[in-house]
Amino acid sequence: MNRPLANPYDHMSERWRDHLPLSDAYVDDKPAKVQRTSRFYSAASLKDKAVPERQWLVDGLVPQKTVTLFGGDGGTGKSLLALQLAIAVASGTGWINKAVTGGRAIFLSAEDDDDELHRRTHDILAASCLSYDDLSGLTLRSLAGEDALLAVDSQVALVQSELFKELDGRAADEDPALIVIDTLADVYPANENDRAKVRQFIGILRGLALKRRCAVMLLAHPSLSGLSSGSGTSGSTAWNNSVRSRLYLERITDQGFEPDPKARVLRTMKANYGPTGGEINLTWNAGVFEAEKQPEGLDRVAASSKAERVFMKLMAEVTAQGRRVNPSGGANYAPKLFAANPGAEGVTKRAFGAAMETLLRNGRLSIGEEGPPSRRVTFLKFEPE
Repeated sequence: MNRPLANPYDHMSERWRDHLPLSDAYVDDKPAKVQRTSRFYSAASLKDKAVPERQWLVDGLVPQKTVTLFGGDGGTGKSLLALQLAIAVASGTGWINKAVTGGRAIFLSAEDDDDELHRRTHDILAASCLSYDDLSGLTLRSLAGEDALLAVDSQVALVQSELFKELDGRAADEDPALIVIDTLADVYPANENDRAKVRQFIGILRGLALKRRCAVMLLAHPSLSGLSSGSGTSGSTAWNNSVRSRLYLERITDQGFEPDPKARVLRTMKANYGPTGGEINLTWNAGVFEAEKQPEGLDRVAASSKAERVFMKLMAEVTAQGRRVNPSGGANYAPKLFAANPGAEGVTKRAFGAAMETLLRNGRLSIGEEGPPSRRVTFLKFEPE
């Protein structure tokens, strides 16, 4: 007589048993690995629970428990700025005039070797008046010249690599507030234009952020189109769509000319949990980036008044020359043209943009239109006072 099976599914392969309900999956008379269980719940159950506060590593810029994509062209300085953030977190100090949540930090670099990490760390400490004793909470790892992939492409889906498991284990031991991964091109194993694989990869990193309750910052280079458009996007739009926060560091240029090679601007390109469009002007000095002081109070009022005065002065000049500028972008976008004008008096494109909106709002400027309905052209014009 044949011996009865311990379980009616024992004749099935493990592959098929994995897809059975938990109560029906057995291996050697023991339950198989835990299956996904339902986590649906009624919204009404939230009634008596306190609303959780939004958690930030850097308020308005870098949220906790998710992935921030930090882009910048090669040589712009994103690795340095990210290392400055990691040191600020570990030492409990500020970052480009922003308060940060203190804690431990892990900085994983696939581009810089140990000597370069040492040099940059030394410069940051010197500029911040800190010492190496302040960095017991910072863990560095150089992967230069090594296999740095954090996932493996099985052709069906991406799966965590051994390096990822090593990183996750280190995060389990250290409980970091921040993990920096530099850069995307070195750690991602698939085609950057493959939307499904992109989303899977970001999903793996977001799982790490949620599991370890920390911010994960992934550094990336923009594609050629992202670089030329100024959007800073990389490959598939899925990179931008899959993350909850995206920052972009770029040089300040005008038609290919860079007035100040040490100047940078950090832009908020995407922020699901806050406003977009923010800019922080930075200057490289003695091996680190420093934020330019923003005018406050009476200084801000004076700066705004100056921008409006200079805007109107340049508006009068172009009008007298029979030229037209527009309020909505393109080659004749007024703030862009005025910022590049020798008579700009140091006013930036952003400041001119704010001044233009104020002048339109108070009626000192208006928007004119001309041309047939199919090809209407808009332009700025003076209004009589």
